[in-house]
Amino acid sequence: MLHPMRTPRAVLSAVLVVLSLAGCGGDRPAPRIWAADVCEALSPWRDEIDTLSSGTQQQMTAKTTPAQAKENLVRLLGGAEQASETARSQVEQAGVPDVDEGPAVVDGFVGSLAGVRDAYGKAKRTIEGLDTDSAFYDGVGVAVETLNKEYDASALDTSKLDSPELARAFDEVPECR
Repeated sequence: MLHPMRTPRAVLSAVLVVLSLAGCGGDRPAPRIWAADVCEALSPWRDEIDTLSSGTQQQMTAKTTPAQAKENLVRLLGGAEQASETARSQVEQAGVPDVDEGPAVVDGFVGSLAGVRDAYGKAKRTIEGLDTDSAFYDGVGVAVETLNKEYDASALDTSKLDSPELARAFDEVPECR
């Protein structure tokens, strides 16, 4: 049986009904919810990075053997690498915020955390590859200097993520304080 030809208005109405029932566009989290999820993801990550920073300084000045320092630094860097990946994954799972340029915001956060993760991973592998001879601490210094440069290079460029709604949400939600 052939169906009679439908008018464009009827087709448009049907499409709009289907889209509204499917929740098209409605599954994006509100700015406050997204900001809270992101801050919850980043809080343990910041703690891990703080631990790494103080632990690295201690290892560089402690009275340990190069082999002990190497083991501890590799563990610390591995923890920071894993914490960065966990934060990246959780930010990605938070979805795309319901704001203009939402996809670009998520891409910026996720890309920045991936860059940080990769910088820690590279530093960890570099230190793993060092001999524990008299040049060990010089090699660690170079690895940490490279880490700092790569970490800085992966920083989120917030000038491209201008969302007043998200800025307000990050200022207001308790998870971000």
